[in-house]
Amino acid sequence: MNDHYLKKLDRVTAILTQLQSKPIVRAQDLAQKFDVSVRTIYRDVKTLENAGIPIVGEAGSGYSLMEGYKLPPVMFTKEEVLSFITAEKLMQKFSHQSLGNHYQTAMEKVRSVLKYSDRNLIQNIEKQIDIFQYHAATEDTIKDVLPTILESIGEKRQLTIEYKTVDEKISTRTIEAVGVFFEFNYWYIMAFCTLRNDFRQFRIDRILKISKTQNPFLGEYGQINDYRKTGNGNKTVVRLLVEKKIMGFLVNSKKYYGLTKEADTENGMVELTFETESIKDGFPRWLITFADFATILEPESLKIQLNDLLSQIASKHQ
Repeated sequence: MNDHYLKKLDRVTAILTQLQSKPIVRAQDLAQKFDVSVRTIYRDVKTLENAGIPIVGEAGSGYSLMEGYKLPPVMFTKEEVLSFITAEKLMQKFSHQSLGNHYQTAMEKVRSVLKYSDRNLIQNIEKQIDIFQYHAATEDTIKDVLPTILESIGEKRQLTIEYKTVDEKISTRTIEAVGVFFEFNYWYIMAFCTLRNDFRQFRIDRILKISKTQNPFLGEYGQINDYRKTGNGNKTVVRLLVEKKIMGFLVNSKKYYGLTKEADTENGMVELTFETESIKDGFPRWLITFADFATILEPESLKIQLNDLLSQIASKHQ
């Protein structure tokens, strides 16, 4: 069998896997995924149909497997099996606790369809991989909070939550969840709040009660990152000159604090430009962690805030 037919066999098998895992698969998306023409995908789908696979749909509208059609369990490659082990370790350390048990049962199902040799591979390797977590995991007051949120997003149903704010005040909100995200050791919901008539983020461990309603969403929402990039408009431009040797320590945090531009300078430094909403508190407290390697170019008010903060710290520890 020549290389052309081997590639086609791999591609047709992968298309079948896509059909098993998604309700609708578009030819354009498959062509982009496998870097071939749409006409090639049409021929591949025809190959599957000729092999007796009942595919519903047509060119231009998308394909799916006939309802109720069952296929034998998918066989995994050795590389895929090894990736499962690493993913399981990551889930154990970083997944939300309300998803942990569900992921564990899902992995048990995956293990059940593995070849005997692959099950031995997992047993021999899984104790040789570990993920070190330097922050204590947060605990929720209610069970299955994250699955409830994700179900509401999928069903486009409003949620009612009882929420405790940072100053210990408790309020009841009706929200339309756009998505969830994990940042700095906490899980958050990005949602439209009907009380504030605006988008807000809520820390999941501060939710005291949650329930799905029968009320549908009032609006159509895009991806979660579309909302995380927007703020309340009260942003301050900050420019810093930072020594290049510490840039590796700022990889994630610089984006969180509103990085908009990064450029190397002639003297071996890096000029960072930010648009931040936390100029009075969060930004100077973050800057203090590497202030000895940085120079503030603007605004002048940030220099004053940083010096005031350093003075307060110094007076506390004299």
